[in-house]
Amino acid sequence: MIQFSEEKLQQVNELISHYPEGKQKSAILPVLHIAQEEFDNWLDVPVMDYVAELLNIQPIEVYEVATFYSMYNLKPVGKYMFEVCQTGPCMLNGSDDIIAYIEEKLGIKPGETTADGMFTLKTVECLGACGYAPMMQFGKTYREHLTKEKIDKIIEECRVKSGNPN
Repeated sequence: MIQFSEEKLQQVNELISHYPEGKQKSAILPVLHIAQEEFDNWLDVPVMDYVAELLNIQPIEVYEVATFYSMYNLKPVGKYMFEVCQTGPCMLNGSDDIIAYIEEKLGIKPGETTADGMFTLKTVECLGACGYAPMMQFGKTYREHLTKEKIDKIIEECRVKSGNPN
């Protein structure tokens, strides 16, 4: 059975309490973030159904939001996710080359995860850092002015952190 930990459930109830009765749906974005954090960094259908139940809305309303925003993962992802911007300014500054290099280096395509579960590559729309192109979001930080050398350092950094330097 899907259920938040007591701590997360308190956070959800606190969020919901900020909205008038009948307007709980307004809490959907932060509640989905909490759900994703709580349930292995992705939202499967039972998790989204649970969120709908908590917000007293129809499951389709949760699916619509979760599938619209790239910040929600609808399948399992690696421990480290590279979200590479692929819109105009980044493309003009070489994001296609960066994506191709990551594909080659890790042996995965966008939307895929390495066999060891360590890395996921995701292409996303504008992350709002056009002046730093090409760039990607990596966890909660931006990595900017990407080059092949910077990608190599980021991958190495992740492997060292995980105790898997290969």
